[in-house]
Amino acid sequence: MRRTPALLAIAVVAALSACASTPVVQTADMPGQLEPIHAAAFTHDMAVFWVSSNGCTAKKNVMPIVTRLRDSAVITLRRLDEDRCLDVKPDGVQLQWSFEELGLEPGAQVSVNNPYMMRPHAGPNQAS
Repeated sequence: MRRTPALLAIAVVAALSACASTPVVQTADMPGQLEPIHAAAFTHDMAVFWVSSNGCTAKKNVMPIVTRLRDSAVITLRRLDEDRCLDVKPDGVQLQWSFEELGLEPGAQVSVNNPYMMRPHAGPNQAS
């Protein structure tokens, strides 16, 4: 397919728009380690995350840090304690916080600052 200047301009604008819609929050001064997540959901004024676990990850091991922006909030999950257990949970474990626990108003607009960890794809001869 031949790329035209107009098509290239549309792609650049789309990429810039996508970047502009996701706020970037600096994490360098936050405690612990930035935690890659399997999934996140915000429903019924609850923040629900699926994080990696070797069998011992609990809510007390992960700290949600809320950064308030003008009209929304960004949650960054930080792992405080390494999970050194040996019972790996392939799908991770679910951790959740109410908006009240996070100091957020009911119905607040929230986004996530953590990278998403994709589960390895099972090949045709592997069980999924």
